[in-house]
Amino acid sequence: MKSIEGSLDATGHAFGIVVSRFNSFITERLLASAVDALRRTGAKDKDIHIVRVPGAFEIPAAAQALAQTRKVDAIVCLGCLLRGETSNYEHIAEEVTRGVGQSAQATGVPHSWGVLTCDNLEQAIDRAGLKSGNKGFEAALAAVEMASVKKALSTQHSAFSHSREVASPRLSVASKGKVLKSRTKQKHRK
Repeated sequence: MKSIEGSLDATGHAFGIVVSRFNSFITERLLASAVDALRRTGAKDKDIHIVRVPGAFEIPAAAQALAQTRKVDAIVCLGCLLRGETSNYEHIAEEVTRGVGQSAQATGVPHSWGVLTCDNLEQAIDRAGLKSGNKGFEAALAAVEMASVKKALSTQHSAFSHSREVASPRLSVASKGKVLKSRTKQKHRK
């Protein structure tokens, strides 16, 4: 049984970070930790591309545009949504989640999730490094691992495709032989 697993080595990979400016008190902490995680795993500053957007709602469009450039191997999505008195929170959270997933599927570039969805500011502060670790750091590690997994899968796919290409000319030659024999028999019958 074969198993493919990514590594936490960012060396040679390029990363995009799409970060919301809304609730910047929180998102700047997420961003600093995401960049720290990428550096600690071997990414160079020249391979980290940061895109700032107004709010969380704009994250999916920017992430997809960045992925379509093919200049990054994975994208870290960072934002902070705080529940308010209206239902706007639920609508935005749902659309951002859906949009990030669709962007990853449409482009084939892994996207990691570092968008906080919190009931209050205290929860957001805890998840941005106070008590519960830093979700920006965790999202960056997920991006590093997924870039590695994608590379391993594409290498395996290339090897598989190459072995099929090598086998297929043999089948073609064998098929041509049958066709030639069949045509020769037809000529002799006439």
